[in-house]
Amino acid sequence: MNYSKLPADPSSLVLGIVALVLGFAGCCCYGIFAIIPLIIAIIGLMSANRSLKEFGNNPDVYTPQTRSNVSTARVLNIIAIVFNGIIVLMFIGALIFYGTMWSTGVFDEFKNFDNFETEEIYEYESDTIFSDTEYYESETTIDSIEVEELIEPNDSGE
Repeated sequence: MNYSKLPADPSSLVLGIVALVLGFAGCCCYGIFAIIPLIIAIIGLMSANRSLKEFGNNPDVYTPQTRSNVSTARVLNIIAIVFNGIIVLMFIGALIFYGTMWSTGVFDEFKNFDNFETEEIYEYESDTIFSDTEYYESETTIDSIEVEELIEPNDSGE
């Protein structure tokens, strides 16, 4: 009897491997691209399930090895879906957390915007390093050296 392969024998296995590799690589990017391997794994799982259903309807036409390959691909795609789903959920959680923190900061600054021009300006009166009193209240000192005594008169009378 002439046996044939299931339609998803090589493709669903390749999709599962690609989804896992991209999922692990997506962890380095904080899960931004984890949706792509999640979609790839879902496509691989759907094709593997369709092929296993076809094998169940007509087991005499297909080889047992091809059923084993598709079953392995199905498990691999399920693992990829779970792994990438967790990464996507963590990315969404981080996005919500950081978005909330960012929006809270922006809204706090927006609420305090009316006080920006009047109260938030640096006040020189409360400055302790540079006070204006040392410039205005300082006394001028008189030079104790008499300049006229240091200048020697010339012989010409000047």
